[in-house]
Amino acid sequence: MIGTIRKHSGWLWLVIISATIVSFVFWGASSARVGTGGGGPSLGSVYGKKVTPDQYLSAKKDFYLSYWFSSGRWPDDAAMSPTEIEQQIYLSLMLTQKAQLMGIHVSDDAAATSASQRLAALGRNGQSVPLDALMEQVLTPKGFTAADFENYVRHDLMIHELVQAMGLAGELITPQEASAAYQRENEELSCQAVFFSASNYIASVKVTPAVVGQFYTNYQAQYRLPDRVQINYVSYPVSNYLAQSRAEWAKTNLNDNVTAYLQKVGENYKGSKTADEAKAKIKEELITARAQADARKAANDLATEVFALDPVSPANLATVANQKGLILHQTAPFAKNTGPEDIASAVNFTKAAFQLTADSPLAGPITDGDIIYVIALAKTLPSEIPPYQQIQFQVAMDYERRESVLLAQRDGLAFYQSLTNQMAAGHSFAAVAVGAGHAAEVLPPFSISTQELPELGDRASLGQIKQAAFTAAPGKPSAFVPTMDGGFILLVQSRLPVDPSTLAANLPQFTQNLRRSRQGEAFNQWLQGEAAANLALPK
Repeated sequence: MIGTIRKHSGWLWLVIISATIVSFVFWGASSARVGTGGGGPSLGSVYGKKVTPDQYLSAKKDFYLSYWFSSGRWPDDAAMSPTEIEQQIYLSLMLTQKAQLMGIHVSDDAAATSASQRLAALGRNGQSVPLDALMEQVLTPKGFTAADFENYVRHDLMIHELVQAMGLAGELITPQEASAAYQRENEELSCQAVFFSASNYIASVKVTPAVVGQFYTNYQAQYRLPDRVQINYVSYPVSNYLAQSRAEWAKTNLNDNVTAYLQKVGENYKGSKTADEAKAKIKEELITARAQADARKAANDLATEVFALDPVSPANLATVANQKGLILHQTAPFAKNTGPEDIASAVNFTKAAFQLTADSPLAGPITDGDIIYVIALAKTLPSEIPPYQQIQFQVAMDYERRESVLLAQRDGLAFYQSLTNQMAAGHSFAAVAVGAGHAAEVLPPFSISTQELPELGDRASLGQIKQAAFTAAPGKPSAFVPTMDGGFILLVQSRLPVDPSTLAANLPQFTQNLRRSRQGEAFNQWLQGEAAANLALPK
């Protein structure tokens, strides 16, 4: 098949191909059935048969190649733990074997086309990356062969087919069912609410040194600081490379490739309403993908020089950064569960930071959001409880806040009792509220699908409001709902039906999204049961 790839060069699509084997959630496949046997340690079993070393190695190569083609890096460099990597390898093995058991077959032409698409996605200026170049520069140094690449492509396509087959039941949605689901999610409610906010009760809280000191003593454990780290880093924002990417794309037949890809994915690509909107999205994705690749290359060049210095030291990052005229940043100390305050999106950054040690103080490139980092360990700080004198002001604020919330909640509960009695006697929700010195606030109409309601502020979460509203009978007040800010009582005034013209216009796209979602749910449900019943990891 490898020899036929160049015959399919006309099929090239200049897009980044996402890997099929995504980060599956692992549901804790049993290891109880794994025997040790003779002749070495067990590698577990799949579908009742022991996993052989060759099968395990093949699945490992599949997963590593899948991850690289999806993200441009290897799992070992992406702050994945050995346990997470192992789980993905076994899931890859199980899915491949299931596809084989079901008789799913990939033709040479389909495999060649898929391989060509992957090589095209790596290219620039409309040119596909030659397989020989990919092997020489990327795969062979990591121990992969051309046969490994072919096997990965075939297995990836097989799993694509398996996902479609196992999720097929999720696509069986009638127009009536889709219409009912749309109306359930988009029917709006008109509501009033009375909020009991802690800020209105702060003046009633008496704060003295004695009560604050006692509060610190009682809740001292809450002030314990967890293990923290401080990190030095150099960042490569993708936005810095967008202009360069646009200039490079301007030298190519970008519009022709965008049009060709549009014909493949359809005009409703990612919710687009017109062909021009879809083309704009595709074009921006291509420009961003190239900028990401450029940013990552710059970060990788820095990391290569840093890791080449001997002896290994966290100071090596500062040394190379100074030589290159790069800005070296330093975070404030941060914990694993919070991440650095000065970085907006830092999930991978944080994960990598807490894997650094004195013996291995460097990491990167690390991609988080639209920024790529190379990092070095600056300092580790062990868990501690700060002395009272150091955090006295914070403790006083916490005491005042807690007491004001309690006062708000007591007032809310008392009002609820009076409200139900007076409404039973014929008084309106708003009149009872005004009589008790509160305001009945009219909320903007909202539905189950509403994503935000800015009018709430910090008084309640949208989820709490929805829960109260969609479980209450119209005309009847909800129970008092406690919140972090105090609480609220809500009244549903009426249900607002969905506009028929809006339903007709949005139903086709909604139905498509619903089918896709149901397909994913059906496949994940199947995968959960399949892994639990047929996948046994080594002990």
